[in-house]
Amino acid sequence: MEAKLIYTGIRVKDMEKSIEFYTKLLGMRVTGRTKIEATKGETVGLVSEEGGHLLELNYYGEGSDFHTKYAAGDGLDHLAFQVDDLKKALAEAAKAGYPVVLDMKTKTSRWTYIKDPNGIYIELFGKS
Repeated sequence: MEAKLIYTGIRVKDMEKSIEFYTKLLGMRVTGRTKIEATKGETVGLVSEEGGHLLELNYYGEGSDFHTKYAAGDGLDHLAFQVDDLKKALAEAAKAGYPVVLDMKTKTSRWTYIKDPNGIYIELFGKS
């Protein structure tokens, strides 16, 4: 079988806070928003660049079979975003209320983690 990864869907606790995080802090753009009657849920598509990998936010409200207790990180380790200026990106994240929760360095690279409003680890890497 040959398969092509088209998008990544993540479950979120608060759709509006999540959209704000991914659009305002990480610069993603909303590509669409859809109510899904069959799941009593809602999806929002986001991209970093035209034609880039799609991130799908999924929210399930009360009354949905999928509205269960949210456990951060269930089945998802982290999402990674490349930034032009890591120091500047981390300052912006901290100012927005998303401090560094893990900072890892080697002699040649650095990758740093913050958490989104749902507790999902977000890796930021780039020139520091």
